[in-house]
Amino acid sequence: MKRNTLLFPVLLGLSAAPLSAFAEKQCPPGLEADAPIVANSMEQAEINNGDKDYEDIVKHGRDLFVARFNRCDGSGRPETTGGGAKRAVPTHSEEGEAISAGQIEKLRTSAPDSDACAGCHSQPETGGAGDFVANVFVLAQALDPVTLSVSPTRSNNRNTLGMHGSGAIEMLTREMTVELQAAAAGLPEGIHTISAKGVDFTIEVDSNGDVIATDGGVDADLVVKPFHQAGKVISLREFSTNAMNHHHGMQAEERFDLNPAKGFNPDFDNDGMERELTIGDQTAVSIFQAQLNVPKQVMPKSKADRNMVNQGEEVFEDVGCTSCHMPEMTLSSRDFVEPNPFNPPGTCASAADGCPDFSFDLTRHTGLETGPAGTAVVRAYTDLKRHSLCDDDINFFCNEQLAQGRADAIDGTPGTEFFLTRKLWDVGNTAPYGHRGDISTITEAILFHGGEARTARDNFAYAPVEDQKALVMFLKTLQIKPSQEDGL
Repeated sequence: MKRNTLLFPVLLGLSAAPLSAFAEKQCPPGLEADAPIVANSMEQAEINNGDKDYEDIVKHGRDLFVARFNRCDGSGRPETTGGGAKRAVPTHSEEGEAISAGQIEKLRTSAPDSDACAGCHSQPETGGAGDFVANVFVLAQALDPVTLSVSPTRSNNRNTLGMHGSGAIEMLTREMTVELQAAAAGLPEGIHTISAKGVDFTIEVDSNGDVIATDGGVDADLVVKPFHQAGKVISLREFSTNAMNHHHGMQAEERFDLNPAKGFNPDFDNDGMERELTIGDQTAVSIFQAQLNVPKQVMPKSKADRNMVNQGEEVFEDVGCTSCHMPEMTLSSRDFVEPNPFNPPGTCASAADGCPDFSFDLTRHTGLETGPAGTAVVRAYTDLKRHSLCDDDINFFCNEQLAQGRADAIDGTPGTEFFLTRKLWDVGNTAPYGHRGDISTITEAILFHGGEARTARDNFAYAPVEDQKALVMFLKTLQIKPSQEDGL
């Protein structure tokens, strides 16, 4: 484990938070008899100076992840959309009385829609996946006024994915991003194929040397984004900061309080609470998720079943599934380093922003497999690339109407069709399947593959039933292996 001991700098060269330990939160007027769920925040300075060690940080991050936040913590965002913008409609009269046209306190569509991260990320343990009932309506949170509609014209209905192994996944995408951006530098005008970790991407370069289009597998910035099923979020920190505001109305000071674009407003959502989530809090909740154990293969006890699983793994490769669901990738470094230097504005990215590097060994803390010469092996069964799984005959996965920033590919394929290759290392105990969570069996999930996966799908469909059973049995051995008591 490494720990940077730089002093807490002035965030973005602007007003900095105090260096002292965060005072205990106090309930707003009228709720003095109650108490917050997480009474004290963690200051980034405590991490930087070594006052908080790895175990302290993980514990605090877990406390934040499982907390059922209440008003005394700062939950709710009466004057802020889930996308983080000031609401255009009034929420209070000049006399301070609530106006019904304002933000609804809780709403299943536009949110806030949950009290705790663990309310959705719960199967088979804290940090895991969610049932269909825990689906979220992506993009509805940015609407103002809010919407009661679950129509696909208003939002994308998405299932909750498991976060186990996400530290290794984030580090893989950082290394892939570096490789892709280096490969694209200096290319002449035209269409080119570049690679990262053995995965090919097609890009179009203009006369200025800028990437202007891709095959849909990555955005034109060539930053590989592993979070959200559409591959639109760079890091655990960005994911957590977005989700805290969206789902709970808990606002991170790095995006709101200290952000010049937000006017340095210490209570941007006007809920009566300031510094709801400190920079240190966001570091802690990111580290907690990054250290969640890596999913493993859990083999059956009987020899006959083990033989069938081994047969299924061979069928998985033979039919062509591994062309996208790559069985393994290699990390050049075993360390998870927080923060991600590719983070967008409003998400802490470096010491200059107020969060110097904090790192830990993934192989030591998550069970990630060691490789030679300081490397690590990630057996996630994904290529971390976006693909279109739709064609004229099979279009089950093409039900979204909102692109969520996914640009059309070079060939004109709509951005709405592209999703990240699903990580299969936890598929054995994170049903349901599909981006909506509306598929109940692995067999159906495979048969709904068209487009770029059509050949592999057809090979499976026409394979002997015994081979199909073996392949499904193999996938069911890939699981999150519970490692802790939830204590919820």
